[in-house]
Amino acid sequence: MKKPGKMASEVLRHVLKKPATIKYPYEKVQMPPKFRGKLKFLAEKCVGCKLCMRDCPANAIEIVKIGEKQFDAIVNLDRCLYCMQCVLTCAKKALDFTDEYELAALDRKSLRVKINEKA
Repeated sequence: MKKPGKMASEVLRHVLKKPATIKYPYEKVQMPPKFRGKLKFLAEKCVGCKLCMRDCPANAIEIVKIGEKQFDAIVNLDRCLYCMQCVLTCAKKALDFTDEYELAALDRKSLRVKINEKA
């Protein structure tokens, strides 16, 4: 420590500076456009072709028939790579990504979710 005054000026400069980080759990981050978060499935648009299921590299999507021309999507969020391949493959635009990114869970079974949203 040859020059203690130099260190003090550096400390004072950083004390008055705005922090570079955010207070994450208390302040939510606005995600950029086209962010690949949790999948959104619009059941009204799905025709049951299962192209998304076949094209998924991680086998994370399962399309289940629940009635005449009615389908549900079961997604394994722990397997999903969020690569958007299923969204690009869907000819009827029944799949899309949301900006939801807080998907951590303690139980692996809770990551297998049935997604069915209204258009």
